[in-house]
Order: sequence, then structure tokens, then C-alpha cells
Amino acid sequence: MMKCLVADIGQYDYAKALELQAQLVALRQREQIPDMLLQVEHNHTYTVGRRANPSHLLWDEDELKRRGIRFYTVDRGGEMTYHGPGQLIGYPIVKIGGIPGIRDYLYSLEEVLIRTAADFGIRAERLPGHPGVWFGFEKLAAIGLRVTRGVTKHGFALNASTDLSYFDGIVPCGMQDKGVTSLSEILGRRQPMAEVKSSIVKNFGTVFNVDIVPAEKVDLLRMAGAGSITV
Repeated sequence: MMKCLVADIGQYDYAKALELQAQLVALRQREQIPDMLLQVEHNHTYTVGRRANPSHLLWDEDELKRRGIRFYTVDRGGEMTYHGPGQLIGYPIVKIGGIPGIRDYLYSLEEVLIRTAADFGIRAERLPGHPGVWFGFEKLAAIGLRVTRGVTKHGFALNASTDLSYFDGIVPCGMQDKGVTSLSEILGRRQPMAEVKSSIVKNFGTVFNVDIVPAEKVDLLRMAGAGSITV
């Protein structure tokens, strides 16, 4: 069974996470590290993919500043989305090979999220033609990917106890006729993040058939050669 390092790096700046991912992707491409899953929460952030519609940002610069929201254009696929406290971000750094592996990888990520929702009594599903995981016509988890030389970057965002009002400032994932939801919204109670992280790790190991090996944050940064990053 292949190993997969899992590191919970907690609340972490989005720009620093991009840098960290780039360093880890390069190491994985050179076979210097095994597959890896980073678990992160970000401060209030909007991100937009390379081909997204800029009109899907509904709040102006003054409003973003007032609310403390950062904005980034990034090298993933997909439209505009939100990251913030109470949302679990998963960044798998996984070697999947070429283009044919992307479909299976996406399906497996969705399966991890569906099983995680089921652990909390929620029946989440796929919605044909729309990547991610859904509860009815409301998105529970978004997925955005980039694969470079066979290694994945970016990943998924699962709304655990997210403040969903921040989605009002964008057209989430470019879909004006669908909504967003969270585990806490569906359950009617706040879902502890520690339980969500534990469920994700368990299901990631099962779905991807890997041996989960915990990694400490400080060791991860040292491994990436990222000692200059302030944590």
C-alpha cells in the first residue's frame, strides 16, 4: 500500500498556501516525497480560475476591503469561489499521471466528500455536469484542480460551519440558479471542524487506498524548503 502524508496546517494565508503547494508539487514530480494531503482553513478569500467571468464578482473593491476579503486569480480550472473560516480546504499533492487520470481522480475526490457527508448523516450526491458535491441543488463542496507533469494542485473546499453570507459577493462557481450550503446548515447545529478533518482523512485513505501517515506542520515546511515562510 502506498503512503500518503497528511498534514493539518490550520489557519493559513492563501498566498503562502499557493507557494507551499508549488514547492511540494515540484518535490512530488521528482519523486522526493510521497503523495500528500494538506488540510487548511483560510481567512476570507475569493479566488477565480483562469477562464472565469470577471462579472461574477458582485462586490466592489471598497466592499471587499471593508469585509477583509482578499482576491486572487489562480491557475486552477473553474469559476469564482469563496474560502474562509469554518471551511475545510483539502490540497492533495498526488501523482495521477497524464490527462486520462483526471476523471478518475475527480470522481475519487467526490467520493471522499460524499462519504464524509454520510458520516454526519447527510446524503450528498454528484450533480451531472457540475463537479463537486451537492445536497439537492445546493453545493456542499467545490472542487478546482490543476495537474502539472502528472501531479495535482489545488483541491476541494468543504463547507463545514462556513458563514455562507460571504457567497453573496460572488456568483459561486458561475451558477446563478443554484445555491450553497454547509454541514452545519443542513444539520441545524455547528459541526466541529476536528470531526470533519478526521472523517476526511479516514475516507481519503479508504478511497485512494493509501496508508495515512501524519506529518507535523513544522516538518512539512522544512521538507518543502519553506523555512522563509512565516507561519
